[in-house]
This record gives sequence, C-alpha cells and structure tokens, in this order.
Amino acid sequence: MKYHPIDSKLFVKNRKNFMAQMKPNSLAVFNSNDIYPVSADSTLPFEQHRDIFYLSGVDQEESILVLFPDCPKPELREVLFLRETNEHIAVWEGEKLTKERALEVSGIKTVFWLQDMEKVVFELMTYAETVYINTNEHYRANVETQTREDRFTKWLLEKYPAHTVAKSSPILHRLRSVKDAVEIDLIQQACTITEKGFRRVLGFVKPGVWEYEIEAEYIHEFIRNRSKKFAYTPIIASGNNANVLHYIENNQQCKDGDLLLMDVGAEYANYSSDMTRTIPVSGKFTARQKEVYNAVNRVKNDATKMLVPGEMWADYHVEVGKLMTSELLGLGLLDKADVQNEDPKWPAYKKYFMHGTSHHLGLDTHDYGLLYEPIKPNMVFTVEPGIYLPEEGFGIRLEDDVVVQESGAPINLMKNIPIEADEIEDLMN
Repeated sequence: MKYHPIDSKLFVKNRKNFMAQMKPNSLAVFNSNDIYPVSADSTLPFEQHRDIFYLSGVDQEESILVLFPDCPKPELREVLFLRETNEHIAVWEGEKLTKERALEVSGIKTVFWLQDMEKVVFELMTYAETVYINTNEHYRANVETQTREDRFTKWLLEKYPAHTVAKSSPILHRLRSVKDAVEIDLIQQACTITEKGFRRVLGFVKPGVWEYEIEAEYIHEFIRNRSKKFAYTPIIASGNNANVLHYIENNQQCKDGDLLLMDVGAEYANYSSDMTRTIPVSGKFTARQKEVYNAVNRVKNDATKMLVPGEMWADYHVEVGKLMTSELLGLGLLDKADVQNEDPKWPAYKKYFMHGTSHHLGLDTHDYGLLYEPIKPNMVFTVEPGIYLPEEGFGIRLEDDVVVQESGAPINLMKNIPIEADEIEDLMN
C-alpha cells in the first residue's frame, strides 16, 4: 500500500460499534471484492470492498471477516479468513498478510487460512440463530455484476436455510456516515493531496493545452504524494464540455476565452476527496464569467452554513434551491414570472442547476448515509452548486468537502484550496 499504516484501534472501534447493533446470537459476514478480469490474463487494479476495510483494515483480495459477539467460544467472536501466503506468492505477486501482520493491521487475534473457512463457518452456524448478509443498498447503486459477496451469500443461505436472515446495510449506513477523528484526518490528507494537484495545474493551464494533459498533471501529483489513483473518474471539461455533467472524455483542446471545469479528487488510504474548481484558461475571467462565478460561490458559502445537526437532507436541498433562485434572478437568467409559474416538482432554477448540492463523502465518493434521517455531527458532505449556460458556452461548478460540527458552521477540509476569483487570477498570472 502507498499509504501510511492506520492504527488498528480505528478498526477495533468500528467492529465494536457494529456488533453493538447486532441482534442476540447472530453473526455477520463480510467479503473482500473480486479481482475483475479484463481479457486474457489482464485484470483491473484491485479495489477492496469498503465494508470489510472499514471493519478490519484488511486491504487485500480473498479475505473474509466474521463477527459473532455472542459466540460461546470467545476466540471465535472475531475471525479473519485470509488466502494463505508463501514464498512463491511473495515472489510472483508481492507480500500478502501473514497471520501476525493481520493481527497488527486489524486487531483480530483469530486468523485462519481460507481453506479452513467452510469447517469453521459450520461450527459458528451451529451456535448462531441469525446471520447478517451484506447487500449493496446505496441509493445510487445500479449493479448488474455478481460480486464475491453475492456469491458467498447465495452459498451461505442455500447451505443454512433454517437461519433467520438480517441485513448489515442499515447498520453500516448509520455507522459509516458519522466519521471518527482518524477518518476525518485521512479525508483531510486526501484533500491536501488534491490541493497540491490543483496548485500544480494552475501553473500549467494556458490556451492550447489539452484536457488529458491536465488530467496527467493531477495524477502525477497525486501518486507522488502517496495516493494510488483518482478517487473517481476525473472530469476535465473546457468550454461547453462543462455543461455535460459527467463529461469524462477529457480529449479536447482548451481555447483562449474558455472556462475550464475540473471535478477531481485524490484518494488516500481508500478515503475520497471530491473537489470542483472552474478556472479561466487564459488566466482572466470575463466580466460575465466572473459575475456568474461569484454567484455560484455565494450559493456554496451560504449552503455550507446550512449543513447543521438536525437538518434533513431533502429540506436542505429545498433551501439551497431558494438561494440559487435568488442568484439566477440577479443574473437575469430567471424572471419573477418564471418563479411564480414554476412546477414545484421541477423548480425554475433547475433549468440552470439540475443536480443535487451535497452528498456524503468518505470511503466512497458517494458515501453511505440514510437520507431520511437527520444530519449529525462529524458527517462529511460535499457542497457543490453550479450554473450551466450552454447558450453562453460555459458552465461553472464549485465544490468543497466539509465536516458538520456540533454547533456552528461546518469545517471546510478544502479551505486552503484557492477558490476566490481574484485569487485564481493572481495565481495563474
């Protein structure tokens, strides 16, 4: 791993919190992700399933975690199954976790090799009455691929049909949405790496450069600062490309007079950052571009202050819509008649700002969180309003990552990343 070791106390605490929410005499199972094939003997880079990482710190393939807090055998209340390593594997694939190293990483004392899994699980299931399965219930999930977790769940339920079944997902959505101080520090490190990439790009962008060259500048800076990759597919969108919300081709030349929207973020230790900045390719905003830019920035600043404990996510977005409506009226993009005659299901401001303002951030870029429950302290959100003007040839989005506080305004983890229009111009020139 490129990242520095994480204190196993975090994972010990996460498991304790999860097990406290489990039903009596129940066990829960979590699997690592597959290594996905491309073709022939090629594979995609491995990405650990965030749930088993959250609960154990284990960051390798073919791993299984079992939690059984009421097990009559104390040594089987937390169990890791790992692929057995040896000298041959170490030479050909690199170092894998030994049982001793797994204890250091996870704080779990009982570690078996994977070939013992069925025998040990059989014993555990004879003691348990309920089994927690781990299904993907994220509100944005649309997965057709059968995962390793899916295959294991199918096998488990077919082999042990008499057990009551429960879901891990609601517990994890509540736990993972509220961040530990260690997690916030890891997200901050990801944001700091993103800042370094952005500052590098400010000195690089000029008329004639290509979007993919800018993407390359970011990944260069990310990797040299211990990030393994972008936290998500980067958007480097010049000119009218910025009006395509998920533009990822990044293959056009940046022209004089264009604005450049960059939605990028580094990951660090599997934790995501998520930044958007919009800059003038020539180093200078036009009067109109700056007018719209400052309107978006005001909405972002005011929307940030509204992320407070007790607020409902849906109500928050309604209030942000009112802020945006006011700014669009000031810009002459809407008039009072547009607002008076708007469809409540698709307000007038949606013509220019059609996406949501905030989402949970953490181990996933669109992280876990139950949107029908009130916002809580130490939740981490993005704040990302935008105004998109295809008829004027540009779109502007600005985005920071913030931590909700017990009282007062959220802490901005990207406060050191330049955002004011004048500062952007000064740095580029």
